[in-house]
Amino acid sequence: MRKVSRRELARMVAALGTMSTMSTASAASAASAASARAVPLNAQTPTPFDSAQGGPSSYIGPLTGITKGLDDRRFDPVAYTLDRYTAAPRRLRFQARTRRQAEAWQKTLRAKLTELIGGLPIIASGRQPLRPVTLETRAFPGYRREKIVFDSRPGVSVLAYLLLPEKAQTPAATMICVPGHGRGVDDIVGIDEQGRDRTDKAGYQHDFAIQVAEAGMAAVAIEPMGFGCRRDPINARQSLSRKACEPAAGGALLVGETMIAWRVWDVMRTLDYIATRPELDSSRVGCMGISGGGTVTSFSTALEPRIRVALVSGYLNTFRDSVGSLAHCIDNYVPGILNWAEMHDIAGLIAPRPLFVESGEKDNIFPIDASIESFKQVREIYGVFQAADRVEQEVFPGEHSFWGKRGIPFLARHLSA
Repeated sequence: MRKVSRRELARMVAALGTMSTMSTASAASAASAASARAVPLNAQTPTPFDSAQGGPSSYIGPLTGITKGLDDRRFDPVAYTLDRYTAAPRRLRFQARTRRQAEAWQKTLRAKLTELIGGLPIIASGRQPLRPVTLETRAFPGYRREKIVFDSRPGVSVLAYLLLPEKAQTPAATMICVPGHGRGVDDIVGIDEQGRDRTDKAGYQHDFAIQVAEAGMAAVAIEPMGFGCRRDPINARQSLSRKACEPAAGGALLVGETMIAWRVWDVMRTLDYIATRPELDSSRVGCMGISGGGTVTSFSTALEPRIRVALVSGYLNTFRDSVGSLAHCIDNYVPGILNWAEMHDIAGLIAPRPLFVESGEKDNIFPIDASIESFKQVREIYGVFQAADRVEQEVFPGEHSFWGKRGIPFLARHLSA
């Protein structure tokens, strides 16, 4: 193997920087692909680096240099996916004009959605005992934090943190807090990468469970399956932020279920746990989450009537423009869902309960135009329920991150915290 000179190394670094820039720009523009045709062959791939020549290569794949006979050929699978989206029947799209019709629609779609995600456990003799254990209790300025473990179903345990404000009137209004992709629940309760306490609310999730406690509500922050301590050993050895959605979400699909269903069930069991705590008011419980936690919040609140209010951050969009056009984790997908409904139809199952949606103007994985479009559809559903005053969206000047400026007060108001 020949040695690489410093000049050649510099050229390689510069070329890799160009590739990274082009890749980011390509991802940002994918949101407008809903009606796109195939991308020109010379624009499909970043310019590769030719190590032998020490510079960019003109080769972009097996069709390099071929200009004839391809005018009517299409090689972009996302464009094909979007064609299929256009043709998808969405048989249970919202079309109701009266509240009675809307309630009948909700009942039908809720049953279909439960089927599509793979079903939820039905236990004739009652639910699996929670077997809760408090592992640790610590005092912080303004609140107490407990570390808890309980069982969701046979063979499945959940880790959670309970944050109880000192000045909260008990039993306290409570928010179930679900983090997005990252290190897991530590990233929303003020624990840094070394396991130390932090107060700067760092990261894209900004320790939103602490923000809930600071607003006077209790927070039960749960570790989603596939993150933090709920990972397989192979993924857990890689790094703290390494997700384990693969292979777990793929394993769910192999048995006809989904990771969404598994996580929704964890939220339902968290509600059962809250009901065992005298300091918490099980009749005043909401759910909130950012990104993948927003996914869980949307589906959980759509399917669980005990949830009184929801805050969905960095998620509400269209399947077309987000998970159907951009690279997303496998845990976002529900087989066959577009044959029946779009994302705003799922959110419509929450009506007339209060719903707050927040979306970043620069969110590059849940594009803002589609978020606004989807919210308009949700608001129309709420209008049929004569509950337009219970649904709000805040578009904030930021990227894919938790905001909470109007959302947390919205939760406190509707839970009378």
